[in-house]
Amino acid sequence: MKDLFKALSDSNRRKILDLLQEYEEMTAGEISEYFDTSKSSISQHLKILSHASLVYSRKEGQYIYYSINISVFEEIMHWFLKFKEK
Repeated sequence: MKDLFKALSDSNRRKILDLLQEYEEMTAGEISEYFDTSKSSISQHLKILSHASLVYSRKEGQYIYYSINISVFEEIMHWFLKFKEK
């Protein structure tokens, strides 16, 4: 959970997740077009999101495509809802 909340604490990473939710699947280069930062910075953000299991990646040729891991968000929501039930 620590890695998960660390990953979600950064506004750039949350924006990446918003983009992946909207477009379903994107490369790091496509994602970087929405930011005023370097591609290596975006790659670092994607690495943190991957480490927290918030995104999937798949390689196709020379490109790596990223998408959201919905199951992690479902687990978080289930965990939060437990508190509401009590």
